[in-house]
Amino acid sequence: MTTTPAEAGGPNVPPLLPVPQPCGTADRDGRARPRMEIRNRQTAGLTFRADPWAAKKAGARATATVRAWGYPHLDEPDLESAVRRLVQAAVADGGKRISVHLADQDQRILAVVLSHVAGAAAQDATVLTDVAALRTVVGCGTDVAPDGRRVWALLDAAPRAPRGTATG
Repeated sequence: MTTTPAEAGGPNVPPLLPVPQPCGTADRDGRARPRMEIRNRQTAGLTFRADPWAAKKAGARATATVRAWGYPHLDEPDLESAVRRLVQAAVADGGKRISVHLADQDQRILAVVLSHVAGAAAQDATVLTDVAALRTVVGCGTDVAPDGRRVWALLDAAPRAPRGTATG
């Protein structure tokens, strides 16, 4: 005589299936909006109240965080200045908090600052000019999403060639 698991009093366990993971959030129209995603590298997220002194705090904490990652040739004053300027721009958007996200890859440091103010538009056009003028900044930019504005800078942390040597 054969019995089924239900007749034998066994556990009623559903089969194991992969659980679908969301790839973004839905906007007002129900369309999926991709989210920023950073994988397979060192990262850090720092959150601050959007106060006038947040820029100084964020610059110092971001520099300390990246220093702990072991970049001996990083121009720390450039990183701190870039983060301070990005945070000042995000604070000017008028929200209650800002967040600083750091990541590294291939001897470069990415600093992204989110304002968390829905529909915030760029108020200060000089922020990118100021950040781009820093010696180790490779690129910088800004974009606006429904959940706030992102301003970012990519800094070079590779050792500099000694002065007086010809480059390629």
